[in-house]
Amino acid sequence: MDQYLRVKRVAVIVGALLCYPETASAEEEREALRRQLTEMKQQLQRQQQAYERQIDALEARLDGLEAKSDEPALATSPAVAASPAVTRGDFQIGLSGLFAAGGSSVDNDALEALQAGAHDPNQNGFTVQNVELSIGGAVGPYFDGEAHVIFQIDADGETVVELEEAFFTTRSLPWGLQLKGGQYFTEFGRQNPQHPHTWAFVDQPVVLSRFFGGDGLRSQGLRAAWLMPVDWYSELYLGVQNPKGETVTSFLNAPGEDIGGHTLIDRDARDLGDLLYTARWLNGFDVSDTVSMNVGVSGLWGPNASGTTTDTAIGGADLYLKWQPARSQRGFPFVSWHSEVLARRYEAGDPGDPSRETLKDWGLFTQALWGFKPGWVAGLRAEYASGEGDTSADPWRDTRKRLSPNLTWYPSEYSKVRLQYNRDWADHLPDEIADSLWLQFEFNLGSHAAHMF
Repeated sequence: MDQYLRVKRVAVIVGALLCYPETASAEEEREALRRQLTEMKQQLQRQQQAYERQIDALEARLDGLEAKSDEPALATSPAVAASPAVTRGDFQIGLSGLFAAGGSSVDNDALEALQAGAHDPNQNGFTVQNVELSIGGAVGPYFDGEAHVIFQIDADGETVVELEEAFFTTRSLPWGLQLKGGQYFTEFGRQNPQHPHTWAFVDQPVVLSRFFGGDGLRSQGLRAAWLMPVDWYSELYLGVQNPKGETVTSFLNAPGEDIGGHTLIDRDARDLGDLLYTARWLNGFDVSDTVSMNVGVSGLWGPNASGTTTDTAIGGADLYLKWQPARSQRGFPFVSWHSEVLARRYEAGDPGDPSRETLKDWGLFTQALWGFKPGWVAGLRAEYASGEGDTSADPWRDTRKRLSPNLTWYPSEYSKVRLQYNRDWADHLPDEIADSLWLQFEFNLGSHAAHMF
């Protein structure tokens, strides 16, 4: 808080200096204050998550010590004795479980095409959407490390284990720079980097499932971020990642899969020009004392597997608004609005191939949340996705519309219960309409990495 007050004081001084005629010494002082203000903003942003992790770790350690003090000295179990080592410093470990039950007016085969997200409830009955083990903490004074391992049970009852993310981020580079490397979600838009347990709805938006695949867009690579020295929050992300695998659907996806009637081949990245390049520019503003806004634009460029020289380009824009009164109780009440629009240009087939064409697809989703009382949130999401050409029989490119109201209850900060209804309109369905109802439950154990605003 003291650091925040210092930032505000520096901002006031800078504003006052701007009101006076410039002199050489005044200009130098103003530039110095601007640099100091920028450095403080960067420091606040970089350390916010670290502070939250430290608080969680200290609270967990205090709870463990208090519980230990109430037990006889000889009754201490190995698990209790080891707990201080688990929560020491910034280190944290947490487990979240996400489950759903419900059904649809269509059978399981049709439901799998409607609910194309890998963590969506996609069968009549019960679904283990996601069980996530998260480990993270400070790696000395210069790096943070983070890993997320997920467990799922598929429709055949088989357990699936996957390394979702494992990456490092730097803590103290100069000039507002930060590096991130490893296996991570691509920072495209607001929704894609989010883990399923942070979603505001039961399932993944349709357009993201189509462009990025059921698991979201993630791969191995390196990303640089630059917090720009301006008077508002503005950050530029540039990255490069491997373009191959099932988690990069619009690029070098798995051979044998089909996109727009074109069967994908086994194509490798041959040089630097065949890697996946990513860019994002995010800006944040305070519209008023009670309204904040984020605006972002994102882009992707890389090869695809429909030919030996074919490429894909995806662009998107996102908007997030949130209203919250100056005085609130546990963050309530609030109203938020989140929208994203995406477009994809997919070169299909090599030059000389008679079936060569350029597939053009686009889609959007917009969702509003109303936290009307502590622990209760009502939501409404509307979606649209479509592709050019005769796509009526293609569940991955046909015209889709979806309307989803839901109601979420948070019994505590460690659990939630959500009821959601989906009305789907899809060209590929025999009746073109499907109705689904889902009940979702989540629990969280231990501490979890803080999520960005």
